[in-house]
Amino acid sequence: MPGSLTLAAAILALAAGTFALRFAGPLLRSRITLPARAEKLMETSAIVLLAAVAATTALTEGHGPAGIARPAGVVVAGVLAWRKAPFLVVVLAAAVTAAGLRLLGVT
Repeated sequence: MPGSLTLAAAILALAAGTFALRFAGPLLRSRITLPARAEKLMETSAIVLLAAVAATTALTEGHGPAGIARPAGVVVAGVLAWRKAPFLVVVLAAAVTAAGLRLLGVT
């Protein structure tokens, strides 16, 4: 029983902390001002983080490189997205590219 009581207390503490952090954002928004450079850096860092996650997912599989088929599909998707193709076309083209290369024996 003591273990489950500790677990319940930890869950409640984490829930209260999460609520406090989420509540503090709108509450402190008008009181704290960041320099324009800091705001620009935070915007840029979010884009860089998303690009890093996408690159890691596209280029690696497990503990090694993903091969050629997956990155080729991602490149096709990137080009089509850049050319403002519909989302369904982007996804299907990437899947067909990767599947076609794997069908040809290119991993």
